[in-house]
Amino acid sequence: MQGSPSTSILQTLSASCRLLPMATPSMDVEAGSNKRKKGVYQDLVLAYKTLGVVFGGLVTSPLYVYPSMNLRNPTEQDYLGIFSIMFWTLTLIGVVKYICIALNADDHGEGGTFAMYSLLCQHANIGVLPSKKIYVEEPEGLAASARPAAGVVAGRPSRLRRFIEGSLVARRLLLLTVILGMCMLIGDGILTPAISVLSAIDGLRGPFPSVSKPVVEGLSAAILVGLFLLQKYGTSRVSFMFSPIMAAWTFTTRIIGAYSVWRYYPGVFKATSPHYVVMFFMANKRRGWQLLGGTVLCITGAEAMFADLGHFSKRSIQIAFLSGVYPSLVLTYAGQTAYLIKNVDDFGDGFYKFVPRAVYWPMFAVATLAAIVASQSLISATFSVVKQSVALDYFPRVRVVHTSRDKEGEVYSPEANWVLMLLCVGVVIGFGDGKDIGNAFGVVVILVMLITTVLLTLVMLIIWGTHVALVALYFVPFLAMEGAYVSAVCTKVLKGGWLPFAVSVVLAVVMFGWYYGRQRKAEYEMANKVTLERLGELLPGVHRVPGLCFFYSNVPTQQDWLTPVLAHYVKNVRSLHGVTVFLTLRYLLVAKVDAKDRVAVVRRLAGGVYGCTMQYGYADRLDFEEDDLVGQVVSALRELMETEGEEEVARLEEARAAGVVHVRGKMRFHIGKDTGFFDRVLLGFYEFLHGACRSALPVLGVPLQQRVEIGMLCKA
Repeated sequence: MQGSPSTSILQTLSASCRLLPMATPSMDVEAGSNKRKKGVYQDLVLAYKTLGVVFGGLVTSPLYVYPSMNLRNPTEQDYLGIFSIMFWTLTLIGVVKYICIALNADDHGEGGTFAMYSLLCQHANIGVLPSKKIYVEEPEGLAASARPAAGVVAGRPSRLRRFIEGSLVARRLLLLTVILGMCMLIGDGILTPAISVLSAIDGLRGPFPSVSKPVVEGLSAAILVGLFLLQKYGTSRVSFMFSPIMAAWTFTTRIIGAYSVWRYYPGVFKATSPHYVVMFFMANKRRGWQLLGGTVLCITGAEAMFADLGHFSKRSIQIAFLSGVYPSLVLTYAGQTAYLIKNVDDFGDGFYKFVPRAVYWPMFAVATLAAIVASQSLISATFSVVKQSVALDYFPRVRVVHTSRDKEGEVYSPEANWVLMLLCVGVVIGFGDGKDIGNAFGVVVILVMLITTVLLTLVMLIIWGTHVALVALYFVPFLAMEGAYVSAVCTKVLKGGWLPFAVSVVLAVVMFGWYYGRQRKAEYEMANKVTLERLGELLPGVHRVPGLCFFYSNVPTQQDWLTPVLAHYVKNVRSLHGVTVFLTLRYLLVAKVDAKDRVAVVRRLAGGVYGCTMQYGYADRLDFEEDDLVGQVVSALRELMETEGEEEVARLEEARAAGVVHVRGKMRFHIGKDTGFFDRVLLGFYEFLHGACRSALPVLGVPLQQRVEIGMLCKA
């Protein structure tokens, strides 16, 4: 490869100045090779770590699939039909849908329902976020990397996109679907730990029939408490501890599965032919349809492959699933089926019964540890979803801790962790019976997957521009399969399936209450805005005190107006700092914003008053030091002031040296006697949530002694 003359000169100068050897083509090839090797090595290491986080729920599903089925006098053909259904469910949903398609619908490395929704919002005007839409259009000052990505499909928008953009009902239905998916995923995070640990500990009752259910429930609850106490150490450390356990589990279960196939029924793999599925439904009819509510559990945890994408990488998840998880599951279910064909009435304990006696206790220990690890996949996914929804202003602020310096997507929320722990323990103690939890679990599993199917179809049509015929080849089969599963699990709503719906209703009420309050607050700010002309009228009679003030606002800096809290502050205090910066932290519907593009807009509003917009994606870290925040803004202000003269720069440095203060306006609704019933209820609920949630300033790492909060009441 021949370099240009200018490149050769630069290389020569670099060599003479730094006394380093000049780069050669062979060195470039070697560097590229080393980079590729390093990339492969990192993918393999991450693939190993995914076993301890992403795939825990999926690979431990053999513990409870057969026990969750209410079989009656099953025959050899019934078992072959059930295995055929599980094989094709794992293949179509696990391999085709998630590994081949869904992992490509990421938003800057983030996965899940909210990530797909934000991806759609970037390519079409379908969002209904109040705080994002009420302030008109995107500013010209936004850096290119921070703007919503340009559409993959050039040219005229599709008919579907135009319909959704033009229909408020369609946009709200889409948002409702996304919220339901998020709520169901959190429900999955509650039920996965409960059913996994309970099913594993229930293995004690085989060799020790005297062990009662309350003892099993108590041990399961104690193990779950210990698991949630470990969450504060972060996904990387937890996966480092857990991955060896899951590697042992996937290895041992496939060995035992292969042994059982060889010993009991070597011809079990003939059931991979889809005609066994047809024969099963023809023979069992309505009963076969009802049994789908149990077989759906074989794909439990598959959604975590997509939802946990921010914790790992697409390639690492694909490697782990195709090389380890998928073959292990197929062999394990084949071994269980082979055993049950010869022991047709042992389905109530379908896992431990097919384990050879000689390795029962070692497998019990591995199964118990694996069940504990299985809980991690949906716990991590829940943290990611909560973080995304908080960043997009759909959920009250909770503390989100980034537990890794290298992987931005690794997060932990203490509040979400404790709530999940209490609910998991409550499910174990309240339900006790694994079949009832399995009924609730099936509802969650398939509804989340159906919502993912719908959103993926929209991504294909609106963003990827896939031909309608190809989209139909994806959508119709998966809608039919998952629709059949949904219809089957809905018959179990009264037998435990009500739980995820109850959890979803509570979460949806919280999210809607928060959404409505934020919308009303944005509307009030718009109606009572302080224009730049009004600011010019207020400043002459205001005393300027030494210091640098950061005044936080939700109003984008590029707008020619400011928050009404400013007028309230100036009228009552009659003073303002020498240099006052109205700082807007702008969350964009992208996962991440480059550090160099964080300070997007800096402008002079009046004498000593400036506006600044710092932008972040929903997966970016905000827990930086206070000096970093001040340093970034001051650096941007200095560049602006250098064009105005040295006096302005000196004034800025003098103000910073005098002291920095961070002011946050806090508007609260005053609910009077003349407030309508609807507003009285919803805004009262919003005020309760607002009072209970965390302030935005502690998240930014602002020292306590530099914080000032200004309250303002507005009429509801």
